[in-house]
Amino acid sequence: MSDKKKTIVIKQIGSPIRRPADQRATLVGLGLNKMHRVRELEDTPAVRGMIRKVRHMVEIVEERG
Repeated sequence: MSDKKKTIVIKQIGSPIRRPADQRATLVGLGLNKMHRVRELEDTPAVRGMIRKVRHMVEIVEERG
């Protein structure tokens, strides 16, 4: 099997101001807490679920692997 990990690059495009606390916490969990910040994360079901929860505030820039 391959040791190559799939990764996903996400960018915050929406503000967490006036959003529920759980959505703000999800952004922080993804490493996004300021506008236009970009993170490369491992592509796992847990990360995909977090992205789905805040899909109105983030965009997927690229999928690697």
